Amino acid sequence: MSPELLRLILNSTLETLYMVGVATLIGTLLGLPLGIFLATSGQGELFAAPKLNGVLGVVVNATRSTPFIILVVAIIPFTRLIAGTSIGTTAAIVPLTIAATPFIARIVEAAIREVDYGLVEASLAMGATPLQIVRKVLIPEALPGLVLGITLAVVSLLSNSAMVGAVGGGGLGDLGIRYGYQRFMPEVMLVVVIVLIVLVQGFQTLGEYVARRVNRRLRRQ
Repeated sequence: MSPELLRLILNSTLETLYMVGVATLIGTLLGLPLGIFLATSGQGELFAAPKLNGVLGVVVNATRSTPFIILVVAIIPFTRLIAGTSIGTTAAIVPLTIAATPFIARIVEAAIREVDYGLVEASLAMGATPLQIVRKVLIPEALPGLVLGITLAVVSLLSNSAMVGAVGGGGLGDLGIRYGYQRFMPEVMLVVVIVLIVLVQGFQTLGEYVARRVNRRLRRQ
């Protein structure tokens, strides 16, 4: 493989990491509070607002059920409005973030709901406010699940980032399509697949390690 191709693979890998990193960060910043609200806004819960909970639940489900490649095409005007273009790695961050936010929100909701409700009742009995309970009880207790969930989101975004290559989104997917498929260079496609596998394995291993480190139950043993 030529030095030029190796340089392209390196640049495409960095583009993929850039897209996935920024989309994960923004998706977490938006999905975390949304997921907490979904988990605590049912009837009789901390921030009880069942009607709003139902509306947000429908929006989240609708976004999650839309195939990613259709989402990318459907929001092209919005992507142009935000990024100034619909092509390139920065533009690809917009649909990746929109796909990541409801995914992370549902993961956060599930992790929060797994926390023993007795801890919430005990905190309420001691006079804690709902925000204090979220900050000092729910998030710390759910932290291992949150870490593993965000790791799952990163892996999902890696897959989606390869898909945006089909519409000029840059990164490893774009490289694999342009060189591996359109120029009939199977060795490039093979390297792209190997790099994606290594990235997925690396992020999964890192996520599991961090989840073990922040697990209070393991640290108490």
